[in-house]
Amino acid sequence: MKSIQVGLLGIGVVGAGTFNVLHRNQEEIQRRAGRGIAITMVADLDVARAKSIVGDAAQVVADARAVIANPDIDIVIELIGGYGIAKTLVLEAIAAGKHVVTANKALLAVHGTEIFAAASAKGVMVAFEAAVAGGIPIIKALREGLTANRIQWIAGIINGTTNFILSEMRDKGLDFGVVLKEAQRLGYAEADPTFDIEGVDAAHKATIMSAIAFGIPVQFDKAHIEGITKLSAADIKYAEQLGYRIKLLGITKRRQADAKAQTREGIELRVHPALIPAKRLIANVEGAMNAVVVQGDAVGTTLYYGKGAGAEPTASAVIADLVDIARLHTADAAQRVPHLAFQPHTLDEAMSTLPVLTMGEIVTSYYLRLRVADEAGVLARVTGILAEAGISIDAVLQREADEVGGEGSNQTDLIILTHDCVEARMNSAMSEMQALPTVLAPITRIRKEELA
Repeated sequence: MKSIQVGLLGIGVVGAGTFNVLHRNQEEIQRRAGRGIAITMVADLDVARAKSIVGDAAQVVADARAVIANPDIDIVIELIGGYGIAKTLVLEAIAAGKHVVTANKALLAVHGTEIFAAASAKGVMVAFEAAVAGGIPIIKALREGLTANRIQWIAGIINGTTNFILSEMRDKGLDFGVVLKEAQRLGYAEADPTFDIEGVDAAHKATIMSAIAFGIPVQFDKAHIEGITKLSAADIKYAEQLGYRIKLLGITKRRQADAKAQTREGIELRVHPALIPAKRLIANVEGAMNAVVVQGDAVGTTLYYGKGAGAEPTASAVIADLVDIARLHTADAAQRVPHLAFQPHTLDEAMSTLPVLTMGEIVTSYYLRLRVADEAGVLARVTGILAEAGISIDAVLQREADEVGGEGSNQTDLIILTHDCVEARMNSAMSEMQALPTVLAPITRIRKEELA
């Protein structure tokens, strides 16, 4: 059977890893795919560097459109990244009747609806396993392995940079800024780490998983995004004392309407730091590793763990997509796995238009840290405000003043864990607490996820 010919756009770290793994394991891959798969054409602005990687095994050009225009190319791999030229090239490849493999989570989170519609109209596939969690096959699990399930929620550590930073902060008791510089020195963080530390990268990935899990359009613009830049070593220490660890989580949940809580049906889509019980497996994922927990009604809880970045782990996912396309290359388009798991023509209209809930509507529990005056009655006033708002308390930890401000200090930290409540109520209660003259600094609020 004729080999599948692949054109590669961008041969950076992941592109080089893909070329090398495909070459190294070509015999094994051919046995799995049922036909050969070869990268025969590469486009990169640095032609000399590209040639040094591929040698005589592939033609190297500077113009990506030359790859798309080549009638012998069956699949185009897009590894350029970003929202700009990558979108243009992907749409042009689809228009030319090429299947597309991409690791570009930003592109799909923002423009996925347009791209998938164009691919469906043209009868080609867009595969994107490498776009979420690197080498972990979470997209395939959600689209195929868990297809019998009504997915209830997903929670994931899906950014290795932030997980490395939080692990170091916990292990060494250091503040965020110090650990970020060390992460940059070691190569775990980019020179400009904004997308990672502000939660944007994780939100791109959570948006894609949410669409696959719940049959809704990709809606990155509706995701709530908080990063880790405001976390302190003190909060990580207090969380540990209470039996929790702090992780940056990408979370998406199917929420039913609740008349008592006055919440409507919809989808939660949020990225933020969260306290997780230390006994949970995902709480013990350290360093730059990724992990995703999926709760399904039939299967229960499943956990997916592994390397979320790097040349060869990501290449593993890219090549898995190539093999899938090779297997289905000649199949009727209607028989292929849908891009977002649900058949477009059978989507329940009510489900596909379910709203993404605002943060004021989400339901979760909280960790609060208040720097307060060390005097009688402070705790009673704070807990009274929470009681009036209908927010019940799970635990209270009050530090000795000497531990917080040194000998003779007249202020201390009050840490409160709450039970679940609607966030709008918590916002109102926090405003009242902040206005107390005995609350001496901005209140720290971190959401708490039991993941039970």
